[in-house]
Parts: sequence; structure tokens; C-alpha cells
Amino acid sequence: MEVRRATTEDLAGVAQLFNKYRMFYEQNSDLEGATQYIKERLDKNESVIFVVINGEEYVGFTQLYPTFSSISMMRAWILNDLYVDEVARKQGLGEMLLSMAKDFGLETGAKSIALSTATDNLAAQSLYEKNGYKKDETFYQYELIL
Repeated sequence: MEVRRATTEDLAGVAQLFNKYRMFYEQNSDLEGATQYIKERLDKNESVIFVVINGEEYVGFTQLYPTFSSISMMRAWILNDLYVDEVARKQGLGEMLLSMAKDFGLETGAKSIALSTATDNLAAQSLYEKNGYKKDETFYQYELIL
């Protein structure tokens, strides 16, 4: 299996996974929209995507968005998306993607990588905690829907 940073040449494979990821979170299938969204992120260099490829098949990805910490005056990353196709689960791909994200964070001098997941996604919570992520018990997270 190959794990690497995605480029525009990976658009079709990443878009397929991104569409499945959105469907996992109960969104309607929209491959055209997923393709356009990923294309814009890659073209505008607005996110960093790591992908796992098994032979010719795209089987997992993670997407990081840049942000900054005012308190520490350092770069930080938001791990917004992580998905492994059902056929490739339980093979350590999630850990490989988290490792790539961590290495990238270190290479870019980031202070941290933050993420959130659904309260009922126990498998993801276990994976994150196993890989050193700590549940925030200090701050509440708020969101303003526009």
C-alpha cells in the first residue's frame, strides 16, 4: 500500500472517497459536488490531503486545513476528514494516515493537530486516543450556523 500526499492527479480517487465519507455522515451522494470541492481545495492549495492507494484502488484519505494559534503564535492544523473505505478497514490504514498527518505537522512546525468526531463514532474515538489525541475537557466548542 502506498500512502502519500495527494495531487490533482488523484482527484477522481479522492473525490470517490470524499463522497463516501460524506455519505457516512448521512449526506446525499454528490460525486460531482465532491469532485468540484476537492478540486478547489487542491487547486487553491487550501488543504493538504493524504491518500492511501492499494494497487489501483483508493482506499483511504485524510484532509487537513491550516489554522493558527494566537496564544502560541504558531501554525496549527485541523484534521477535518479521515475516511477508510469499508473494504479496507481493520488493516491499520487509519493509523497510517494519522502518522502522515503527524509527520506533516512536525515538518511544518505546527503546535498541534485538532479534530472532532461524532459522539457516537466510538471506533474513531478509540483510534484517535490510541494515537495520542486527547479529548478536550477544558474548552467547549461552539458553532454559529450561517
